[in-house]
Amino acid sequence: MISNCRACGSSHLEPVLSLGKTPLANRLLTADQLTEPEPTFPLELVFCADCTLVQITETVPPEELFSEYAYFSSYSDTMLEHAQNLVEHLVPTLQLTEDSLAVEIASNDGYLLQYYQQLGVPVLGIEPAQNIAAVAQERGIQTVADFFSLELATQLTEQGQSADVIHGHNVMAHVPELNGFVAGVHRILKPTGHAVFEVPYVKDLVDQVEFDTIYHEHLCYFSLTTLDRLFRSHGLTIVEASRVPIHGGSLRIVACRSEHCDQPGESVRTLLAEESAWGVDKLSFYLGLRNTVEGLRQDLLELLQDLKSEGMRIAAYGASAKGSTLLNYFGLGKEVLEYVVDRSPVKQGRYTPGTHLKIYEPEMLVADQPDYVLLLTWNFCDEILQQQVDYQDRGGKFIVPIPQVRIA
Repeated sequence: MISNCRACGSSHLEPVLSLGKTPLANRLLTADQLTEPEPTFPLELVFCADCTLVQITETVPPEELFSEYAYFSSYSDTMLEHAQNLVEHLVPTLQLTEDSLAVEIASNDGYLLQYYQQLGVPVLGIEPAQNIAAVAQERGIQTVADFFSLELATQLTEQGQSADVIHGHNVMAHVPELNGFVAGVHRILKPTGHAVFEVPYVKDLVDQVEFDTIYHEHLCYFSLTTLDRLFRSHGLTIVEASRVPIHGGSLRIVACRSEHCDQPGESVRTLLAEESAWGVDKLSFYLGLRNTVEGLRQDLLELLQDLKSEGMRIAAYGASAKGSTLLNYFGLGKEVLEYVVDRSPVKQGRYTPGTHLKIYEPEMLVADQPDYVLLLTWNFCDEILQQQVDYQDRGGKFIVPIPQVRIA
């Protein structure tokens, strides 16, 4: 458990929200593991009064979390479309060619780099999950199966693999040693290169009650103010910043080496001013999350209990990490939900952490036709509702829990 900020080292960490002790959100169980003791870890959210970084206090070793992983980005059509649109914008904008190199940290199964490759730009993925890195390699995406660090960046640079563009999508939240990570980005980036990062935006977490994005893999929750200070301390200047809707609200930044460009762009200055206005550096802004989460918990439990009392059968969609946080903190298990469905074959046949709900393929919803489905992967709501037209046409309904409980 940390006592100092992961970014600036300050000991001024103020409590924001406690979610108790929960299992690891992506540790899906086999049938044989159901009778074994299941490790749980504290899930405590705190705010750094000095650099504004919001973070959890527990650090589970990355090797335990990511060496084998159950999340494959390519099973989400939304993620693929998001990646393709970004790459097709960046290639002409940054004038990338067959002589360039596009690198992604936490490249998963090559879901993003494949689009660079299709446009003739050489690629290199860095992915610590051995099983996922192997899939990427099979798809022809050159991938280093390792954790990104300053040491690895130095090694790759010495091998002549410096990046014209480097991506990091939803990876910085997973990094226990932020300063070494950002120093590594500076090291591997060419003098005129660009770093493109996306992180879940802390203001959306608070405003949209996205407490379920808090789990042990997500160590940090970022504002632009935090990132601007962190990147500047390692010779990187954020030149562009924008809010994008993916994952319930994310922040996208573009950074360059400060010796090439040392002035933030207008979009950065504007968003920094907005953050100052809403109180990015004030503990009071974050403290309201506790009450809104409790209100949401009460609303959802009342609805589910009412439906069960009426004899309704309820399943869930999405064996996701955020789903694990919601189910475990709200105390939702077999007494309310019958099973979970998920599109990923890697998850099917396993059981959810803590709550031990069996995971089936999505076709189970039409075959079994439960009355309601709790949508745990609410961040892909539109995509899933479109995929489940048959279930809905037969009378099935979805319960969307975030940011407020509603029936779709």
